[in-house]
Amino acid sequence: MTQSVYRTPKGTHDVLPEDHIFMTYIKKAVRHRARQAGYKRIETPMFENRTIFERGIGEHTDIVEKELFMVSSKHEDEDNGPEFALRPEFTASICRSYIEHGMQQLPQPVELYAIGPCFRHDRPQKGRYRQFNQFDFEIIGLKDPSLDAQLIHVLSKILDDLKILKRLRLQINNIGTPESRKAYLDALKDFFIGKERNLPALDRSRLETNPLRLLDSKEEDTQILLKSAPTLDQFLDDESKQYHETVLEYLGALGIQYEENSSLVRGLDYYTQTVFEYWDETTGAQNAVGGGGRYDRLMELLGGKDTPGIGFACGMERIAWQMAQAGVKPPNKDQVDVFVAQLGPEAKKTCLMLISQLREKGVHTIGALGEASLKSQMRLADKFGARYTLLLGQMEVKEGVIILRDMAAGKQKQIPFKNAIPEVTKLIGERNLDTYTIKDKIGDTVDED
Repeated sequence: MTQSVYRTPKGTHDVLPEDHIFMTYIKKAVRHRARQAGYKRIETPMFENRTIFERGIGEHTDIVEKELFMVSSKHEDEDNGPEFALRPEFTASICRSYIEHGMQQLPQPVELYAIGPCFRHDRPQKGRYRQFNQFDFEIIGLKDPSLDAQLIHVLSKILDDLKILKRLRLQINNIGTPESRKAYLDALKDFFIGKERNLPALDRSRLETNPLRLLDSKEEDTQILLKSAPTLDQFLDDESKQYHETVLEYLGALGIQYEENSSLVRGLDYYTQTVFEYWDETTGAQNAVGGGGRYDRLMELLGGKDTPGIGFACGMERIAWQMAQAGVKPPNKDQVDVFVAQLGPEAKKTCLMLISQLREKGVHTIGALGEASLKSQMRLADKFGARYTLLLGQMEVKEGVIILRDMAAGKQKQIPFKNAIPEVTKLIGERNLDTYTIKDKIGDTVDED
């Protein structure tokens, strides 16, 4: 194989046809559950003013400090224009859109979902890329424990549809209001006075800029110290405690299994109260597929009115990896049903319409390729994995017949040319024909997605 001169940038990957089988299936499950629950799809720009992420996600989070991809253009006035960054997640952009387009005037809550690429300058590792795909769900405009439970329920249904829910475990916590959390952070800082030298360098930095992240540190020395440290639940206000108990009660009513995890805080500053993640049952947070939480102060940070919200996002590459590990094989609709082999200019011209008509009937058909011999074309049909081959030479054109060959059985027969399409569609089976029609007329309330 020739060595490629150009390769994908570090931390990125090509989504090849065999990978797209998983991605397409994931998107189908997401769209189906979104429609059932009344979510409407939204798309935001891939890049935004970087201050949206600094204010929303948090200036001292890993994402903003280390992982933002900045966007520049030689055609812009760099001295006067805003700085842009590729989106590292969807929530801040969707909240910006909610404010900009006056969605507070719509019936509340507004339920939105998005599917698309995000970007983080992260350390590449298994299932973690610098360009990755997410699906994201948001409920904005109303605060109610039942909404938290319903959102998690939608996510659990998607994971169950994809046959990986049993491999995962829901982790959930309540991190309180910003006011109660401030009291806890002050106590945590006081606890670590004189102990800073025992912390790894990264956690010493976090102690200064974002001490809550110490709770989910992977460093053994930090975890040992945290066993004696004050805990977040000691500082929760009564309202947050009651809210959390009600969320758990509703999750129980929906039959959703969960584990309370007092060290779960998530890495973004905008979270308040409910936070949750779905972890791999065997490896834990290392292979989490996604999570989310409540962000009741985010709208104000972005210049909007006080508006509650909750959302979640999942990494599609991570979900695809879990599906592969579980042996889940999405249906592959990219198979070749029929290969049309031909010999001679008249045969090729005749085959063009035959191929077109077979495709219209929903038969996956390829053929009329090049000037190779019939023997070479048969080998090609075999490589494509075609179930049947139609062979048409100059003699068959004159006699109005065509040869139909069953590739698996190795048997063939001659049939009238006019019977080729009904014969093939009968062999493929009505239910297996890949027909496509736009069922909804312009102006209808529901669109075929």
